[in-house]
Amino acid sequence: MLINRPLRLATVFSGIGAIEHALSKQRIDYEIVFACDNGEITLENDTQQIHKFIKNFTYDEKKAYVSKLYNLSKKTNHVKKTYFDNYKITEEQWHEDIRYIDGTKYEGIVDLFVGGSPCQSFSVIGKKGGLLDIRGSLFYDFVRLIKQIKPKVFIYENVAGMLSHDKNNTWKIISDLFETSGYKTQSFLLNAKDYGIPQNRKRVYVIGFLDHNVVMKEPEKVKDRPLSKEFLDKGKIPAHYYLGRKGFEFVTNPKYIRRAHVDPLIFQTQKANQQFNWNGDFIFEPLCKVKDRIDVLNRAYVGEWNGKSGVIRQLTHRECYRLMGFDNSFIYSNSNIQAYKQAGNSIVVNVLEKIIIEIMKVVNFDD
Repeated sequence: MLINRPLRLATVFSGIGAIEHALSKQRIDYEIVFACDNGEITLENDTQQIHKFIKNFTYDEKKAYVSKLYNLSKKTNHVKKTYFDNYKITEEQWHEDIRYIDGTKYEGIVDLFVGGSPCQSFSVIGKKGGLLDIRGSLFYDFVRLIKQIKPKVFIYENVAGMLSHDKNNTWKIISDLFETSGYKTQSFLLNAKDYGIPQNRKRVYVIGFLDHNVVMKEPEKVKDRPLSKEFLDKGKIPAHYYLGRKGFEFVTNPKYIRRAHVDPLIFQTQKANQQFNWNGDFIFEPLCKVKDRIDVLNRAYVGEWNGKSGVIRQLTHRECYRLMGFDNSFIYSNSNIQAYKQAGNSIVVNVLEKIIIEIMKVVNFDD
């Protein structure tokens, strides 16, 4: 169904704005009601004490006090900077911490509410603390905001490990909480490689509808899967992306195949720590391609791989963002570490596009 006005969007754990980029790519006009991300900054203040202190504050007073606490931390919210570089938003629309958002301020004015609480609590490579972990407990704040805001539709995303965590008990609790929030929900386990991105990234998506009569179809998979080489830079790669001898020998060692892949047809799941300590996917280039690149040969180790002589490089920052569905217009962080980290922590834009397409077919946002 078409919408005759801008879609009113609110997000938490907003990251670098995957849903915003998805809406733009689908040419769906939207306006940001609010966004929220603390950039993984940890406050030293006790959460319960903060809640007690601001209990009788007005909405504006609460927001100002929490912002002050984050400013006093003297830490830079790199995620916020990237978000502000790419989307139309003001300080008044930005929240630092989901735990202190008063959702009653936004009751009935949000069409689409999107978020995916930190996934380390449920990841197969994390500690699997689940809902008992402080990061997993932020899920309860997501549910609290659903109840307070009452959006027409919400989208929740997390790792596939959430489904099996604690012998499926965690997923049962999560499903029950969504249902008791007054929403009809549908869940899909979707892999990025089925939606136009050559990345093996499987995630669970929960779509909740305030209208219980809505029935949404699972997003249709693309027929032709693009290969990894189609996402690589075609031009001259800067020399600093190339590996020295130690890195070359590490990523080509079969012993570390679970950590590093060279020239895969489908990339591994992009991670926050990708490309550091030779973790992730790497590209082999034959010697003939770089034989005239003095800058590369002065830095890179020339070795043998699959019977060929050549060099190996990291994925560039832009390649990593393409692998998350962000087009070349996206402005990423100028910090090497943050650029990789923010890409790896994002939701795949192409998958969200397909979900949005199906939602727009069955929900009348003008109603």
